[in-house]
Amino acid sequence: MPELPEVETTVRGLARFLEGERIERVTLNRPDLRRPFPPDLVQAMTGARVIGLGRRAKYGLIHIDRGCSMVFHLGMSGRWRIDPAAPDKHDHLMLQTGAHSFALCDPRRFGSVDLVVTSALDIWPQFAALGPEPLGDGFTADHLRGALKGRAQAIKTCLLDQRIVAGLGNIYVCEALYRAGIDPRRAGGKLTRTQLARLVPQVREVLLSAIGDGGSSLRDYAQPDGELGYFSTRFAVYDREGQPCQREDGGVIRRIAQGGRSSWFCPRCQR
Repeated sequence: MPELPEVETTVRGLARFLEGERIERVTLNRPDLRRPFPPDLVQAMTGARVIGLGRRAKYGLIHIDRGCSMVFHLGMSGRWRIDPAAPDKHDHLMLQTGAHSFALCDPRRFGSVDLVVTSALDIWPQFAALGPEPLGDGFTADHLRGALKGRAQAIKTCLLDQRIVAGLGNIYVCEALYRAGIDPRRAGGKLTRTQLARLVPQVREVLLSAIGDGGSSLRDYAQPDGELGYFSTRFAVYDREGQPCQREDGGVIRRIAQGGRSSWFCPRCQR
């Protein structure tokens, strides 16, 4: 599933070609993805000028000059394609400007598209309960300490809770916990101030590194220009079960199930 770095990379890739442009045509090739397209999407977007793009958690935002924003979620298999050489049967939404075409391709159709009044984005139900952005000023060790107080759930599970911090997913939580030397099974409420102070910058560092690498291409994900993300070549623990720890401490990467998802970690150096 595309996580924060993949969505951020997608938004930046789209912005290079879409920001400031007028949308001349909107085509829906089916009525829905995970849920129906907004009934007024085509009318609202056709003829509108794109005045900016952004991201909130794992959602991409396309702001237009009519006071609303198209909010997209890539689901498990979605990606945008710019000027595709050939149509794909999974191109479910098409935007056309004077110079470029943009196709939202989603083979498994777990993604979504919504149309939201821009000034009301903060109170939109999907955003209203979200925690701070992990790359923003609100994500601090003090915030985590308060949010985790008294929690018996494993820290891995806590960090995936979008009410605690918005946008983190399985890949980058595994990698950040490894970098911080924290066992994913540790109760969130039991982490010390020192551990939290070590964890916050590692979360930021792993996200920024992944964004710089264009994200992680595992199955379906590619950047809008077709380039693959190569952060997956830097994984220290994710999907490395049975391989030696990169710290050369004699540890071997383990995989366990937590909350219905796999977690990878080094039991020797993550405490």
